[in-house]
Amino acid sequence: MSAPVSKSPATLHDVAREAGVSLATASRSLNGSARKVNESYRLRVVEAAQRLGYTTNLFAQAVAKGSTTTVALIVADIADPYFSSIAAGVIDAAGDENLVVTIAVTGRSSERELDTVRALRGQRPRVMILAGSRTTGSPYEEHLRAELSSFEDTGGKVAFISQDAAPFATVLLDNRGGARDLAIALAGLGYRRVAVITGPAEIRTAEERLDGFRTGLAEHGIPLLPEQIIHADFTREGGYRGTQELLASGAQVDLIFAVNDVMAVGVVSALRDAGLVPGQDIGVAGFDDIPTVRDITPALSTVRIPLEDVGRHALRLATGTATDVAAVQQAVSTETIIRGSTPPRDATAS
Repeated sequence: MSAPVSKSPATLHDVAREAGVSLATASRSLNGSARKVNESYRLRVVEAAQRLGYTTNLFAQAVAKGSTTTVALIVADIADPYFSSIAAGVIDAAGDENLVVTIAVTGRSSERELDTVRALRGQRPRVMILAGSRTTGSPYEEHLRAELSSFEDTGGKVAFISQDAAPFATVLLDNRGGARDLAIALAGLGYRRVAVITGPAEIRTAEERLDGFRTGLAEHGIPLLPEQIIHADFTREGGYRGTQELLASGAQVDLIFAVNDVMAVGVVSALRDAGLVPGQDIGVAGFDDIPTVRDITPALSTVRIPLEDVGRHALRLATGTATDVAAVQQAVSTETIIRGSTPPRDATAS
């Protein structure tokens, strides 16, 4: 008994022959060419493709055009609501431009970030958006910039989110200003004995927020001593362990500021596990205003960044469809949000 003959997938040549048009006309009809095709011919080609079960070879298109319809979004941790909120904005804006988003995770490793960019270049995305915080003194930064410059030289587009990454398009976040305004607001509520749970010293976002918070406290004559600053991982677990370390030191504080909301959630949990009531015994504040912190008890005071809008703007900036390109020279504005985790305190009792 002879083996069944497998049917080869339909080719573009098959579609052109079925529709009775030239190969060029078939290609333009199916591949979104800028050159107009007679509507009756286009419909014949589309119907022929459907009858034959023809699917467009996206990789071949990428080779021919130099890029795909893909946006590569590179984040530190997609499980972190900060990054998932930005991703939601990127995906929303990409949909408006008929682009598809793929997401890669670096785990806040500069080496992995570089390797990821190199791997993604081979997939010919149209846009790369890097949303992870920059690190100070990274030995990979120069190589990363070289890779991204080569990517743009071959027609790709790059956008960064957070710190200035000139000459690449950047959506700046006002980390210092937002943290300063939060410190001033909390000082106005009566907080005087303050500690900060921050990230590793090399993460620029963490250092900018620490610096801004320190500045705001200083404007009210409130010192932030070295022993009141705990460096930990930029995660919920980091906030938890940092709070344990702070409590074990015996430091007397009435407020803990965590430099991102995910860390602040860890702070709240650590205080409860230590028999303390967050907000009542010790106030807690964060930064970012991720959706989660509006629903925990007590609701978290924080600094609001319009994260989804940031993602949308980054995509539009990279594709050239942003109408406010000049705004990239200014940091995205932030808003201080005071909730139940930092009720007013009697400053005279400190």
